[in-house]
Amino acid sequence: MKIPISLKNTLVDIICLLYILLFIYAAVSKLLDFENFRVQLGQSPLLSAFAGTISWFIPAIEIIIALALFHHHLRIYAMYGAFALMVMFTAYIFIILNFGSFVPCSCGGVLEKMGWTEHLIFNIVFIILALIGLLLEKDRVVSLTKSRKFGVLRPRVFYMILASCFFGGVMLVTALYLLSEKEMHRNNSFLRRYPPHPVTTLKGLSVKYNSYYIAGVAKGRIYLGNTSAPLHILSVDTTLNDLRTHQIKLDNKQQITFYSPQIRIHFPYFFMIDGSVPVIFKGGLSDWEAQHYWQGDSKNTFARVEAVSPTEFVYSGIDQGGNQNVIGRINIGKPDSVQISKDLLQKQVDGLFDSDGMLRYNSELNRLIYVYYYRNEFFTVDKNLRLDYRGRTIDTIKNPSIKIASTKSGQVKRLAEQPIVVNQHSYSSGKYLFIQSDRLGRHEPEEMLKDALIIDVYDVEKQTYEFSFYLYNYKGEKIRAFHIYNNILVGLSDNYIVLYRLQPINFDMRSEK
Repeated sequence: MKIPISLKNTLVDIICLLYILLFIYAAVSKLLDFENFRVQLGQSPLLSAFAGTISWFIPAIEIIIALALFHHHLRIYAMYGAFALMVMFTAYIFIILNFGSFVPCSCGGVLEKMGWTEHLIFNIVFIILALIGLLLEKDRVVSLTKSRKFGVLRPRVFYMILASCFFGGVMLVTALYLLSEKEMHRNNSFLRRYPPHPVTTLKGLSVKYNSYYIAGVAKGRIYLGNTSAPLHILSVDTTLNDLRTHQIKLDNKQQITFYSPQIRIHFPYFFMIDGSVPVIFKGGLSDWEAQHYWQGDSKNTFARVEAVSPTEFVYSGIDQGGNQNVIGRINIGKPDSVQISKDLLQKQVDGLFDSDGMLRYNSELNRLIYVYYYRNEFFTVDKNLRLDYRGRTIDTIKNPSIKIASTKSGQVKRLAEQPIVVNQHSYSSGKYLFIQSDRLGRHEPEEMLKDALIIDVYDVEKQTYEFSFYLYNYKGEKIRAFHIYNNILVGLSDNYIVLYRLQPINFDMRSEK
């Protein structure tokens, strides 16, 4: 049945009005809170390298398209633009959800309240509306252009332009993603050494859930904590044959509310620690019963903690003024149980983001090692927080590329752009420091980042870089955390615990006593 021209025009007017409202609302929302919009784009793993330019381009093009939709002689071109823009927004969401390391949001107003599934459906609905509007508008435009002997929008060309808008939009967003990733990872200023096969894969075991983390390895057993079920512990021997589950019995007479508890193993004890309170519960690995052990001042909270001994702990956190990161030491049983060092972490930009990093304890060397996230630096201290030395990794970024933004009140600081992460993960065992980096050096193929992690090995005693190796994915899953136990590297992916062997010809490892 042929649709009357008047009904076609009415439907096209409604679709155009919906797009005008959407684009004007979205653009104005972005511009009214422009700093927040730019920050969110800067934190996007897809657009972080181009955030400055794109943060102006998106609201500008939304306004231009909306204004063009008001004019009948520009409407067809504006609808092409609206269709292409919505395709790009949808491709962006698809790539972020499936390939991004995290999921930011850079929309404004009520659109920011949507979940990502709802947002994807919303975008698809508007793509369909644009298609319907273009098809309804086609006859009028074609007849008009024919009468004027102007054939650029005749039927065949019409569909070619439509296909170009779709595939061009998808390809443009994909190209931005690939270029941004290349910009973040590529560094041709250093060269790695790769000896042949220093690490070999042994076997893996399914753990089903991605909420597990490595709580510790001791006396031939691997212990996994669970962020979703903090009282649940999974343990397995280092042959992955003897799998056991444990339930912590918490004697919480004080009715303490936990926010982000972590389990740490220090044989024969385990500790349930929440630096947000801060509080420590202690129990034995034989019965998994935990008692209240220590509680600190709520002003001295911390994010990362390591058990040095049954009575000593070290942590990194923010000082009482909230102005900088510090390293602290808890010595339970002493009158002044907390000791804080404000001089170890060196400020370069703001003292918070620029000095963020990973705190590790090496029991064989009896040393603490702190590895910065955003610069090529680490340092070692003794357990009394006395500095041994500061070392450099083979990367060349000495100063973090940190840009800070504040909320309208000026009280809360955030990263304006996602900075280059020099050191992703680390662990120290024996005389070695193992650092995972996604930064590619000279002559390194970018394809390797899809198939494996790059681990750089440093000799802490000699203060030298030794070599690097690839830690390959297991059953298609990338390793997201690892510990070292004797000559075994224990890796954890989303759904597997994986064992790798460190070859003795490459590693001089010390066995646990």
